[in-house]
Amino acid sequence: MLEIKNLHVSANDQPILRGIDLSLPEGEVHAIMGPNGSGKSTLSGVLAGREGYSVDSGSITYDGEDLLAMPVEERAHRGLFLAFQYPVEIPGVTNLHMLRLSLNAVREARGEEPVSAVEFLKLAKRHAADLKMKEEFLYRAVNEGFSGGEKKRNEMLQLLLLQPRLCILDETDSGLDIDALQTIAAGLNACRAPNRSMLVVTHYQRLLGLLVPDRVHVLANGRLIRSGDADLAHELEAKGYGWLGIDDPAPVDPVEAAG
Repeated sequence: MLEIKNLHVSANDQPILRGIDLSLPEGEVHAIMGPNGSGKSTLSGVLAGREGYSVDSGSITYDGEDLLAMPVEERAHRGLFLAFQYPVEIPGVTNLHMLRLSLNAVREARGEEPVSAVEFLKLAKRHAADLKMKEEFLYRAVNEGFSGGEKKRNEMLQLLLLQPRLCILDETDSGLDIDALQTIAAGLNACRAPNRSMLVVTHYQRLLGLLVPDRVHVLANGRLIRSGDADLAHELEAKGYGWLGIDDPAPVDPVEAAG
């Protein structure tokens, strides 16, 4: 589904990704782990089409087509979804309005009929209940006054409604308590399907213990330095990164370093 070859990315003339090669087959869940500032959020942002980064060389192929040539809206229409590390607030726009517009925009791009207001409300309430999300949040402005955990549940609500084919999760587990983490993991596991892939960026094994990824990759100093099965996450949790030869890695990603 996703093929990244020799990807080099910079921001403000500062190299961040320094030759990434990654293959994510259809139906698999892969995790990206690594120290702060290693380039994890940059990789997520470039896949989603975030501004501010320069792709200096390399390629990204999605379903056999050049992802880098697609505008952001086309990536969304084709089933790419990014759950933000820091979801933004959108005052004056209710959750229900934004979510329904998003879903129907995707359906229209696929040549499908729009979902009526009544049908959508039923669907949104059902998924909100699955995420143990209070119904009142559907009627509030997007993420306005939400706690960190509530914002992450709202991201998962978008995922469940849009049913994307490629889910990129940028530290969705950060700031979650145990109960919220289990709820989010249950929602992600419910979304697993033969035609859906996930790229999960995380610092912690605790989410991966609930998701059990097919592959785990370690990103440091802008390079993928190690890959393995789910046991690799347990090793990193127990030993840190020093045993991989990473000694006080220099932050290269300003977004991650700030976080």
